[in-house]
Amino acid sequence: MESLIVSGGEIDKQMLEYCIKEHSSLNIIAVDKGLEALFELNVVPNHVVGDFDSVDTSILQSFRNNPKIVFHKYNPEKDNTDTDIALNLAIELHSSNITIIGALGKRMDHSLANVHILKNSLDAGIPCQILDRYNRIYLINSNTSLYKNKVYGKYVSLIPLSTKVDGLILKGFKYPLQNYSLSIGTSLGVSNEIVENVATIWLKSGILIVIESKDK
Repeated sequence: MESLIVSGGEIDKQMLEYCIKEHSSLNIIAVDKGLEALFELNVVPNHVVGDFDSVDTSILQSFRNNPKIVFHKYNPEKDNTDTDIALNLAIELHSSNITIIGALGKRMDHSLANVHILKNSLDAGIPCQILDRYNRIYLINSNTSLYKNKVYGKYVSLIPLSTKVDGLILKGFKYPLQNYSLSIGTSLGVSNEIVENVATIWLKSGILIVIESKDK
């Protein structure tokens, strides 16, 4: 089963509604304030995770009356963020793939951490992506093909998550690479573009953050 995590960052309600309607079988995990977006769409989640320090208390209470929802309450003074806990829950539920909405927003510390925790699903072998109105973000550590008619936007950026990504080959891109060693701390991989029907990324070792993005 696919899992959708609705976190407490900035959420495009129209995009969220579309994601829910596109999947007939979907395990929905609400993260604290993300519950408010589901309330506005009249959508009932399967699980609610958080310390509940930011969600509207009246909205929280309205969902608490539903016996079909499983609540996972944590102390605010904990080692993991609410989104991290929700992602681990989705992994424990043996999700076939995971989408996270509301993982990006005003808090840059949370946004960066949410990109980094994608490694948990990568290690578990479960595809996972962060979506917002302008970006689709995911991690890769093996050869990957991207189809021009399916990418999220015009730009594809490749940023090392590991210290180094060795043996990087890019074909079908505006800016190709051949057996390149891409190190953390460089912007070389930002704002590439796909120029063929299929673009391919080969790498020998390391982890890449892939960001498919659009301006509008």
